[in-house]
Amino acid sequence: MRLFILTYLHTIYVDAERTADFQMTRGINNILDNEGNEDDISAFILDRNLPVDEIEAANLAQEIIDIPPKQGFLTISNALQWRLQYRRVISLAGHEDGLIDIYRANQ
Repeated sequence: MRLFILTYLHTIYVDAERTADFQMTRGINNILDNEGNEDDISAFILDRNLPVDEIEAANLAQEIIDIPPKQGFLTISNALQWRLQYRRVISLAGHEDGLIDIYRANQ
């Protein structure tokens, strides 16, 4: 029988409003900061090769105009399958709103 020991290196709480893709929310918020409109956001969404058609991209753009996203902190790769990468979350935990380093907080 083999015994494996699991060691936790990081335990971080990511607020639901911060679970979006970092680059996508940065780009959307830059468009909004520069007085972009629905067409600009819709084009941005389509350029990012998200699995949506033009009608759904326009619907998302309207929703984004109505409720701008908070900056997300995850890196989402949609190459062949959706994968999350957490390096940014780990490095920013405790320094950004919505990212709490639970492991360090309880030591």
